[in-house]
Amino acid sequence: MTAALLRSALRRSAAASLMSSRGFASASGQQRKVAILGAAGGIGQPLSLLMKLNPMVSHLCLYDIAGTPGVAADVSHINTRSEVNGYAGEDQLGAALEGSDVVIIPAGVPRKPGMTRDDLFKINAGIVKSLCEGIAKYCPNALVNMISNPVNSTVPIAAEIFKIKGVYDPRRLFGVTTLDVVRAKTFYAGKANANVADVNVPVIGGHAGITILPLFSQATPSANLSAEEITALTKRTQDGGTEVVEAKAGKGSATLSMAYAGAIFADACLKGLNGVPDVVECSFVQSTVTELPFFASKVRLGKNGVEEVLGMGHLTDFEKQGLEALKPELKSSIEKGISFVHDN
Repeated sequence: MTAALLRSALRRSAAASLMSSRGFASASGQQRKVAILGAAGGIGQPLSLLMKLNPMVSHLCLYDIAGTPGVAADVSHINTRSEVNGYAGEDQLGAALEGSDVVIIPAGVPRKPGMTRDDLFKINAGIVKSLCEGIAKYCPNALVNMISNPVNSTVPIAAEIFKIKGVYDPRRLFGVTTLDVVRAKTFYAGKANANVADVNVPVIGGHAGITILPLFSQATPSANLSAEEITALTKRTQDGGTEVVEAKAGKGSATLSMAYAGAIFADACLKGLNGVPDVVECSFVQSTVTELPFFASKVRLGKNGVEEVLGMGHLTDFEKQGLEALKPELKSSIEKGISFVHDN
């Protein structure tokens, strides 16, 4: 029963209501290779489990600097269709990536006592830079799902690396902001007394603090919430990561919910690749929705990745204020990522 529930969860995305079980079965017959970079970590392990349960995955490659063979052996015993292989160490990165359709990157280190945010940025930025150089070499046509934080900077880092290597296709690079959507749906459903499975809330902007802007005015089903409730819901969505860190007494972060969100977005990418129509999710992508070069909004997914970047729709005055407030911070984060590549 547990496995069935997990598989059901993976099926639920923006397009799930449009799919019949027959259509899903036909999509699952295709051969799709997914690589997870950072598979032995706190996000990587539960993400590996969830992707093993996805019927569209035929080959699952798990990579990390160490510990991956054990994770792969464990996950490989699950009786689903995908073949699982584990790879450890830089010399095995190419084998893990070769021929991948989707690459998911949760790699990186958590912030440790005494470590500044700038220290953390430099370490994770270096990791992302190295992994993206591997992607450019071994699977330049893969859809890249960036989870490694800070996403507002790591996506521009990836874009610059791919440009330098001559393989950049903006349709194939995504910052995974799905956890913001997952949280917004959950928190909104609680306030609106709605069935969370029926709730949808677009989230735009970026993927950190005030750059996260949930558009509760566009939430469905609609609810008559007060301005105070909307403000509180917005702040809770923006501070969701901190809420988990504090609940874990500083000994962990949002790994399980992030793995779930990462699996949901990867599932949407696979559906798009397999030709399922009307797959729409929010993601941080190259965009002309605002004057910023990257921005999170709804995107329509297809056989080439991003088929269409959708607009923001009508915003309330509160949301317009939030949009203007987030722009300077998001712009700075984007520029920081671009500068990292060219300074290193």
